[in-house]
Amino acid sequence: MMTPARIGELAAEFQLNPRTIRYYEHIGLLPPAGRTSGGYRHYDDRDRIRLRFITQAKTVGLTLNEIKGILDVRERGDRPCTHVAGLVDDKLADVERQLRALAAFREELLALREAARHPEDCAGEVCGLIERHACP
Repeated sequence: MMTPARIGELAAEFQLNPRTIRYYEHIGLLPPAGRTSGGYRHYDDRDRIRLRFITQAKTVGLTLNEIKGILDVRERGDRPCTHVAGLVDDKLADVERQLRALAAFREELLALREAARHPEDCAGEVCGLIERHACP
């Protein structure tokens, strides 16, 4: 068991701004911190475990709202892995859509580059390559 940490110590441990930790408390990702007799926030091992989970979840692309949902499921005593699997499926679908959009954008850029090989064929007010309607 580690010693309780003040907010600055915990922030340094997780390479976060102390404001971030206060924000996480404000939105319910972290429970309200215990207080010292002097009124300073102090965090224990449970807070560290939860903060580690939050930072890892953010690393895999989960939003704070999604993380809150996972923690809420856990707080009810349920295992949130099925819920997480659904979130992962949604993220994968988003990635697939983005990949299709990027592939279409790549094709558009390749066509533009090809048209740029013959800029004399592209008339336009400023640059026919960009205005595209002026290129054959």
